[in-house]
Amino acid sequence: MTTFHFVAASERFLTEEEPLEEVLRERERNYKETDKTIDFWLVRKPAFLQSAELAALAQTIPQPAAAVVSTDPKFITFLKLRLEFVVTGHFEASTDDALKSIQS
Repeated sequence: MTTFHFVAASERFLTEEEPLEEVLRERERNYKETDKTIDFWLVRKPAFLQSAELAALAQTIPQPAAAVVSTDPKFITFLKLRLEFVVTGHFEASTDDALKSIQS
């Protein structure tokens, strides 16, 4: 099982009001330069928020929601501090199951 960490907020906030695209693009560039495997995803309408464990948290997020998911908790902490008006959480899943729920 892998622990996936996330920040979530309204899709409009993450994709229009905040310079998130710039942050993710810079991180992707850095990963390519250092030969690291991408371990983060921007997910619109994240299916994992539908789970029973995250239902209460999901109710606090304006819809439609979006999230940045990563296996790196430090990156999610950085995003929480950078973006401020987001909620954070985590879930455990096998990598295959998590990728299916992230991408659904």
